[in-house]
Amino acid sequence: MRAVVFENYQTFPSLTDVEVPEPGAGEVLLKVAGAGACHSDVSVYRDFTAEHPGALKPSFVLGHESAGWVEKLGPGVTGVEIGDAYLVYGPTGCGRCRMCVQGAENYCDNAATNPALAIGLGRDGGMAEYVAVPARNLVPLGDADPVAAAPLADAGLTPYHAIKQALPNLAGGGKSALVVGLGGLGQVAVQILRALTGAQIIATDAKQEAMDAVAGDGVETVPAGDGQVERIRDLTGGRGVDAAFDFVGAKATIATARAAAGIGSRVVVVGIADGTADWSFFGTPYESTLNGTYWGSLGDLYDVAAMYRRGQITPTIQTFAMDDALEAYRSLEAGKISGRAVVTPNA
Repeated sequence: MRAVVFENYQTFPSLTDVEVPEPGAGEVLLKVAGAGACHSDVSVYRDFTAEHPGALKPSFVLGHESAGWVEKLGPGVTGVEIGDAYLVYGPTGCGRCRMCVQGAENYCDNAATNPALAIGLGRDGGMAEYVAVPARNLVPLGDADPVAAAPLADAGLTPYHAIKQALPNLAGGGKSALVVGLGGLGQVAVQILRALTGAQIIATDAKQEAMDAVAGDGVETVPAGDGQVERIRDLTGGRGVDAAFDFVGAKATIATARAAAGIGSRVVVVGIADGTADWSFFGTPYESTLNGTYWGSLGDLYDVAAMYRRGQITPTIQTFAMDDALEAYRSLEAGKISGRAVVTPNA
């Protein structure tokens, strides 16, 4: 079968032929309908070295956002029907620590010693015609389209988890939320905020087309640049936002989110651009918090899939045939993708 393989550090991946995996005990073989191309993949093959804290040992098939149809059952698998469509939960923890038993493999206590972080991140992923995954990691899609669902495994799950943690800040009247960065995750975040809260939603990005993708239906957009923070605060009557979500994570975007936040606010850094933040007593709103989140739990992904099936979230995707899978990554790196690039190996 054809697959996109990360073969070495700081080396562009290859589209190559590999063996179709055989599902082991407790696993299924999934015929991949769609696999999302994510900036995290780019970090894996462009930025990491063997000494990097987030390094993942090559080689393996990329693709930590995938969905498809069950093709074959491994030994011991029950309750799963061949041909049914599923979304794949990516994180693969140790399965026995206090976090894993809660379905939060994304926060596995033994992550440092696990052989992989996730399907597609250390373990062969879904950027291929077939992928073997633990049956436990399957989230049913019913009759919903698995191609468009694929990026929700990260681009839906990650913002959902971040927003869910901040819901107490957005409960009640007159609340406001800020989304910084309107790529694949940020665009879905706007939809999730609209579905789960009654908050005023403010979205900001350096690209006009990204803001155009979310504008309207109660969403107010502010371009990055001079006067950005002042405009955001003006939209809140000078109070500042009650919750801000930074889907970039650079020093400048973290600073923007914090400067736009008000008393008692929550600023969540979701993007992994490795930015830093400065703190001072008089320069920080009272009782405000700054924290980071990573991915989400298996239970969270069930919620995301339910919202997708009900039409509450609809990711914007650009599809690529398997022959053009590497072009999907080139376009992603060049900033030409609005929403999410999804490779369709079995279209």
